[in-house]
Amino acid sequence: MVRLQDDFYDAVNGDWEKTAVIPEDKPRTGGFSDLNDEIEDLMLETTDKWLAGQDVPDDAVIQNFVKFHRLATDFDQREADGVTPVLPLIEEYKALTSFDDFASQIARFEMDGKPNLLPFGVSPDFMDAQTNVLWAYAPSTILPDTTYYEEGHPQKEELLAKWRESQEALLPKFGFSEAEIADMLDKILALDAKVAQYVLSSEEGSEYVKLYHPYNWADFVALTPELPFDAIFTEILGEIPDKVIVPEERFWTEFAKDFYSQANWEHLKAVLVRSAALSYTSYLTDEIRVLSGAYNRALSGTPQAMDKKKAANYLAQGPYSQALGLWYAGEKFSPEAKADVEEKVVNMIQVYKDRLETADWLAPETREKAITKLNVITPHIGYPEKLPETYAKKVIDENKSLVENAQELAKISIAHTWSKWNKPVDKSEWHMPAHMVNAYYDPQQNQIVFPAAILQAPFYSLEQSSSANYGGIGAVIAHEISHAFDTNGASFDEHGSLNDWWTEADYAAFKERTDKIVAQFDGLDSYGAKVNGQLTVSENVADLGGVACALEAAQKDADFSAEAFFKNFATIWRMKARPEYMQMLASVDVHAPGKLRTNVTLTNFDAFHDTFGITEKDAMWRAPEERVIIW
Repeated sequence: MVRLQDDFYDAVNGDWEKTAVIPEDKPRTGGFSDLNDEIEDLMLETTDKWLAGQDVPDDAVIQNFVKFHRLATDFDQREADGVTPVLPLIEEYKALTSFDDFASQIARFEMDGKPNLLPFGVSPDFMDAQTNVLWAYAPSTILPDTTYYEEGHPQKEELLAKWRESQEALLPKFGFSEAEIADMLDKILALDAKVAQYVLSSEEGSEYVKLYHPYNWADFVALTPELPFDAIFTEILGEIPDKVIVPEERFWTEFAKDFYSQANWEHLKAVLVRSAALSYTSYLTDEIRVLSGAYNRALSGTPQAMDKKKAANYLAQGPYSQALGLWYAGEKFSPEAKADVEEKVVNMIQVYKDRLETADWLAPETREKAITKLNVITPHIGYPEKLPETYAKKVIDENKSLVENAQELAKISIAHTWSKWNKPVDKSEWHMPAHMVNAYYDPQQNQIVFPAAILQAPFYSLEQSSSANYGGIGAVIAHEISHAFDTNGASFDEHGSLNDWWTEADYAAFKERTDKIVAQFDGLDSYGAKVNGQLTVSENVADLGGVACALEAAQKDADFSAEAFFKNFATIWRMKARPEYMQMLASVDVHAPGKLRTNVTLTNFDAFHDTFGITEKDAMWRAPEERVIIW
């Protein structure tokens, strides 16, 4: 029997873990995953009825989803079509004769949703969060993170070999010969090794303030002389941009001129032809779908692919996710729960304000600016008020094939994304659907968002005690509020713009505290991998602030139970996962493992020690002088 005082997470979750079974097609199970699996079952059950013509909502968007879903579940037709739907695309890319030939068609490829090696996007400007601007990113790598490419990494060669094996099994299905495949993969792997030397690691990419490198257009274009950027973006945007933000500066300044060049054309063509062949693997035969996921399953240690019915459901949901989220919220999220959670958000913001007002390590002017930011945080609870405008355009033509309809849906979304350039940010648009078990803070919109799917037990329930709810969803709400003041959020002002609103002494005091959090987590073991304290610091700071504020809010209730609060906090982070998956997350995930989010975070609280009688003889003990409270 594990004592609470020695391993709080295991003491709370141990019995659950003994009987918990990770689904064969998943890398993990637990708090978030269990809810997701329940929603998955609900969507499968519901869409089965809709596909049979039963109880289909009187909603044009949902009805188009059903049409698309019907095409996705016509497995006989998909088997009969085989790879035929993508053969013209493969031939189009095989026919490219030179880098110039390719470059002259990049804009068309982009707008048609075809492979194009154009890692650009439209997002708010860090210095003016009210306006969407152009951002230049970088190509991705085959391995999960650049750190995997370092000499002596224990998984580098093994994973690259598994990737190659997966491609050698898949590419013959598209008519490539053994010699063609060997040549293609040699070139792709050689280019990948070079790209890995220049793109950002997950740790580097986790520090937002270091990603802001604005370039005026002429200076940026000069970095890649063989790319006709003026012509490309005139076709995409209707005019030449005046500037671009470059988070992946090292790639563009040190390698892009060699990457985008005739000298590199044979390597680029190999990437493009493979990408063309594999663009629609999820829409073709079931054998191809399963083969195409082999490498990712190897990365996460997942034994088997999702069955074809479930995969088709997710495939069909993709373009219609927000509409399905609204349907889910209407079915499962009561007005009473919405009102109760909204009240909890108000309570949490007030507690945060009270704590800021008494943060004596901050100068009065810094406290005042922090409270100003807090006062204008916008909470979104349950579901968005409206669908994105694109949804009305997503009309399915049942006379066209699954792939043809998918191509048309992609064009609609791509055109919408590019239409945002140089326009005001639409703050009503959500980044996730209401039936996703998650939550987020958007530093550039100063918003906290809680989809309906996370607003259920164990996170939240009208049937749970108030203390349990504060230890669950209360801590999550306060966690998201805390992101406004974590190591990233602290750099943005109340309008979401990058703005140094701290005094120098205050920021130094803040960093002194956050460095202690880095040290608390750095190097801890997770399934044989080491946790990166710097990569996870923002989330760990948010967890710390979340527990502090939720605990204070919970203590205001007459029937407050510290035991219920802390135990439910441990419950929401329970997770049973495959070792390969956890080892990968240690390299790429900005969140620490659930066990450490519980055990390390809680040891910073006097109330935790007092509640469970933890002394210096116990493993959960942290000396008072080593306990860190930031907010």
